[in-house]
Amino acid sequence: MAKFAVDQAHSAIGFEVKHMMVSKVKGQFGSYTADVEAADLTDLTTASIAFKIDVASIDTRSEDRENHLKSADFFDVENYPTIDFKSTNITRDGDDYKVTGDLTIKDVTKPVTFDVEYGGKGTNPWGVEVYGFEAETKVNREDFGLTWNAALETGGVLVGKDIKIKVELEVNPA
Repeated sequence: MAKFAVDQAHSAIGFEVKHMMVSKVKGQFGSYTADVEAADLTDLTTASIAFKIDVASIDTRSEDRENHLKSADFFDVENYPTIDFKSTNITRDGDDYKVTGDLTIKDVTKPVTFDVEYGGKGTNPWGVEVYGFEAETKVNREDFGLTWNAALETGGVLVGKDIKIKVELEVNPA
């Protein structure tokens, strides 16, 4: 098994959620670490993947919203500073993959499956091989203890339950 490094300058871990039932709020985490090992990244079924996301690095383009998300109402960063993911099973789905693993948020661990698209392999101008992947899943935030919400006068709620998580990765041999 070879180790691979995530090129954070060409990668992103983001999310989106319904806001007021009519629009979406998007954000991303600026700080994370990843452990990726594989016999061959052109066949992701040989891989072992783990991520540790620094929740305090959340960026939604609104400092007030970010502070609220870091508070005990949501992520409770003081007590639960990271979101963790570790793959448990990877299967091929045609040209793409299903990566199943354990996602831990606020000390609650649930299995999730990411739909992963292999973007390909190339060589950068410095002669280093790079591999590209895009992954997406959807989780119910309330399953992880993120239950804060506010009712709207017009009906509905301020924050949707379903969170779409999107990961864009460029990796190269470590």
